[in-house]
Amino acid sequence: MFFYLSKKVAIPDNVKLKCVSWNKDQGFIACGGEDGLLKVLKLETQTDDAKLRGLAVPSNLSMNQNLEGHSGSVQVVTWNEQYQKLTTSDQNGLIIVWMLYKGSWYEEMINNRNKSVVRSMSWNADGQKICIVYEDGAVIVGSVDGNRIWGKDLKGVQLCHVAWSADSKILLFGMTSGEIHIYDNQGNFIMKMKLNCLVNVTGAISIAGIHWYHGQEGYVEPDCPCLAICFDNGRCQIMRHENDQNPVLIDTGMFVVSIQWNHTGSVLAVAGSQKVVTQDKDVNTVQFYTPFGEHLGTLKVPGKQMSALSWEGGGLKIALAVDSFIYFANIRPDYKWGYCSNTVVYAYTRPDRPEYCVIFWDTKNNEKYVKYVKSLISITTCGDFCILATKADENHPQFVLVLCNSIGTPLDPKYIDIVPLFVAMTKTHVIAASKEAFYTWQYRVAKKLTALEINQITRSRKEGRERIYHVDDTPSGSVDGVLDYSKAIQGTRDPICAITASDKTLIVGRESGTIQRYSLPNVGLIQKYSLNCRAYQLSLNCNSSRLAIIDISGVLTFFDLDARVTDSTGQQVIGELLKLERKDVWDMKWAKDNPDLFAMMEKTRMYVFRNLDPENPEHPNKDYIINFEIRSLRDSRALIEKVGIEDASQFIEDNPHPRLWRLLAEAALQKLDLQTAEQAFVRCKDYQGIKFVKRLGNLQSESMKQAEVAAYFGRFEEAERMYLDMDRRDLAIGLRLKLGDWFRVLQLLKTGSGDADDSLLEQAHNAIGDYFADRQKWLNAVQYYVQGRNQERLAECYYMLEDYEGLENLASSLPENHKLLPEIAQMFVRVGMCEQAVTAFLKCNQPKAAVDTCVHLNQWNKAVELAKNHSMKEIGSLLARYASHLLEKNKTLDAIELYRKANYFYDAAKLMFKIADEEAKKRTKPLRVKKLYVLSALLIEQYHEQVRNAQRGKVKGKSSEATSALAGLLEEEVLSTTSRFTDNAWRGAEAYHFFTLAQRQLYEGYVDTALKTALHLRDYEDIIPAVEIYSLLALCACAGRAFGTCSKAFIKLESLETLSSEQKQQYEDLALEIFTKHTPKDNRKSELDSLLEGGEGKLPTCVATGSPITEYQFWVCNVCKHCVLAQEISNYNFCPLCHSSVG
Repeated sequence: MFFYLSKKVAIPDNVKLKCVSWNKDQGFIACGGEDGLLKVLKLETQTDDAKLRGLAVPSNLSMNQNLEGHSGSVQVVTWNEQYQKLTTSDQNGLIIVWMLYKGSWYEEMINNRNKSVVRSMSWNADGQKICIVYEDGAVIVGSVDGNRIWGKDLKGVQLCHVAWSADSKILLFGMTSGEIHIYDNQGNFIMKMKLNCLVNVTGAISIAGIHWYHGQEGYVEPDCPCLAICFDNGRCQIMRHENDQNPVLIDTGMFVVSIQWNHTGSVLAVAGSQKVVTQDKDVNTVQFYTPFGEHLGTLKVPGKQMSALSWEGGGLKIALAVDSFIYFANIRPDYKWGYCSNTVVYAYTRPDRPEYCVIFWDTKNNEKYVKYVKSLISITTCGDFCILATKADENHPQFVLVLCNSIGTPLDPKYIDIVPLFVAMTKTHVIAASKEAFYTWQYRVAKKLTALEINQITRSRKEGRERIYHVDDTPSGSVDGVLDYSKAIQGTRDPICAITASDKTLIVGRESGTIQRYSLPNVGLIQKYSLNCRAYQLSLNCNSSRLAIIDISGVLTFFDLDARVTDSTGQQVIGELLKLERKDVWDMKWAKDNPDLFAMMEKTRMYVFRNLDPENPEHPNKDYIINFEIRSLRDSRALIEKVGIEDASQFIEDNPHPRLWRLLAEAALQKLDLQTAEQAFVRCKDYQGIKFVKRLGNLQSESMKQAEVAAYFGRFEEAERMYLDMDRRDLAIGLRLKLGDWFRVLQLLKTGSGDADDSLLEQAHNAIGDYFADRQKWLNAVQYYVQGRNQERLAECYYMLEDYEGLENLASSLPENHKLLPEIAQMFVRVGMCEQAVTAFLKCNQPKAAVDTCVHLNQWNKAVELAKNHSMKEIGSLLARYASHLLEKNKTLDAIELYRKANYFYDAAKLMFKIADEEAKKRTKPLRVKKLYVLSALLIEQYHEQVRNAQRGKVKGKSSEATSALAGLLEEEVLSTTSRFTDNAWRGAEAYHFFTLAQRQLYEGYVDTALKTALHLRDYEDIIPAVEIYSLLALCACAGRAFGTCSKAFIKLESLETLSSEQKQQYEDLALEIFTKHTPKDNRKSELDSLLEGGEGKLPTCVATGSPITEYQFWVCNVCKHCVLAQEISNYNFCPLCHSSVG
């Protein structure tokens, strides 16, 4: 970005200015100052000379009106662009609203509060409301028609600034103390703003400016910082919204008086003054920053005291109020643009889209191609191609270099891990540099391919070579570099500031002024040069002998890279700084074919230099070119026209020249004198002409000959008309075919009918489809491809249009095993449409590809179903791979769900048991652990059922069901001999069920029942820690006065090896306390014990009560096969253990 002062307007009587504001829409400039001064100015925007546009237009004043009405110093001026109103206020608190009528400004409304002075006024984004803040804390919000909406007195504060949010829902009030308070649009306090930029700042500070960009011209990139707050001490913060906890922080190092965004929110101007060590007085300065805090440049302004600044509506000028003058500065932004193959490529932002709009404008055919690109960094061009440098993703620090042709078709994207701050391009290489390293890519492109064919190029072709080098390295060029991004991470004390390249040389400029010269294509450091400036832009001439340098101050100098000179110490050095130096230069370009010729832009003028000497600027015009015919050519033409061909022939015989013979041949052809024409073509050695005359001689019809001659001389319309008059539509079509004018061919075909026309009609439709496809007009192309029945190109167009419904219909209309089906399926895969891709793959008999697609798109259910339907073996390994991937990410439950859906119940159960065991070890709530064990057991039951069903399917003939069930059990046993849980899947669930049941019974007062239940837990020491089992058993026994059982429980507790000696001692003390009072004998023999001790086998246990079942009638659960007493089951709707329905 480049800035320079362009105009100075003096205010009469040396009245000092206080404020300035530029109307962004109509271009009026209002300035206020002491003694009631208020002026409205306007710069000329049009001129009689059509060639002078933009900044080159002479900036004369077209309006200069004094507005009378204020008596005190005018301190605030603000525009309402939507309603063409100007609002001003002075030190006495008088507010005047001005309106434009018949080209002049008049008072519309006046308001005077008299109590205090207005410190700030702000219109909201749509111009409907104005907020006025007074120094004494009074706030008034009014409408555009002068009505008061609400008012409020903020007690105990002094106000100095106000700003609206873009949506008009938030108001920011700046206090003289430096605080900023956030209010809603009804005047209700929300919160104080956190000011990160004032951390570690001491002393009194005041707010220099608050400016909230309203986003009406779009944003540089999504979520771009837009709220700028600056303090007089130079500290500044730029926020994304009013609650942004991580704002962009800037220390400008100057005393700030005013700030403002440009019209697109891409540049923040900060005006004020700066101390300079070499001068006594402060220097007026304007600093320019991006929304992300990057410094773009500095503009120094003469005068004593700057008071305000304001941007012009187009962002190309800025107005500065200094003392009693208004200075105007021109801004040359860093446009993103380039020129390749007769095409101008340029980018801009639009309010309705978050991306950059990139236009490829073919200046030769005046055609435009539009492309939308996210997070565009730069555009670089060379030859027929351009490079778009972009950020890959919002959250990922990767970048992309996209190689495009001149109509914007992406040919080859390269992902890189360094920020491409500087990009250079040659016919064979792309070089991208960050501050520490540079990356080189030797690109290759396929020639002469249509847009559709480029998309179909396979990725198997050999890629261009890529390398990366650190700026502090010294590569020799002999050994190939490697693509090692760890080099790029290492810092450097002398960062890169500019690069340029030619076919054989790469130049890298560094901030210290060092210039490094490398060879290409093998990158080797050849030479280092030292300059006395920091380069902003570098450029090599066509033979790489001279380097042009534009520094950050806009000074252009030249350096001869190969000159050998003797320095002050007497040593010979390579490289010499040439004598030419130009100031205020913002761009330059070397000629492609002359190493001494270049053009440069200096302010608003362009100069052309030849060998360092300027030429007078000329404006080339077609009127300057004259075709001058020599005398013999003039005489021959006159003879042919006035006398005739025979005399002219004799004259040319006497004065022979190929050009004269051609003239004679053409004249003879016009008159159908074929003999003379043939002789003349022979004399000028035009073989094509001779063949043409021979062909004419074979034609019988005179009118046919005339039509052919008309076509020969390029009078195609006339020739076509003649063919049609002869009723020879076929020849007219043939003529248009030769010319490639398919639109006219189509028109001619539609005027008649014939058998041969159908194939030609199809060909014409496809050719017109290709025409539109090459220009990326896919919608037009589709219409013609449909008529031309070109299914291959039609599929490509639907894909480019993202018309997936059309693509699906096309796939369904194709016959089975059609060669296009795999291609269409791949298109669906690329956009994640699994079902459609699978349908297409199955239709072309590629079930393996269909399964791979399901796996790729994480549709595992579909993958399993397909694999089963097509008897594929590898689904098990695929599931295992995906499950291990989920387990690595600690998503065990997802892995279980995956196995369960795929009917791999055994694997799912293993993982579920693992989770249950882990939860049990963590001493989680017993009910949760029970649920996990129940889920595990249910999965095992499903596994059992699956094995039995599979076996039933295998056993054929007249085998009984019992035989198949037995076979299933045998197979299951073979599969699960190693597993502890397939045999007794419900043990874990039983353990925690009885554990919780015993405690519930105990707390409800059923101590005997609780004791019976607790006695069951002795069988589950492998699942529940023994200390918990016997503690509960001792508690239940003690409560039921079964002190014998209690004593046994204590003995067991005291013998546990898992307890520490202290814990054992505590149990011993407790046992002593109990058994000194009570004899360790059971008062009544436990019914359960007698049953457990006696009897031949173990009785079934009721899972509802924990009691043994002695009756012959009891209920058995269909799922878990556990029993409940017949009289108890009536109280339950669900099984107490597995919670399955009682049915």
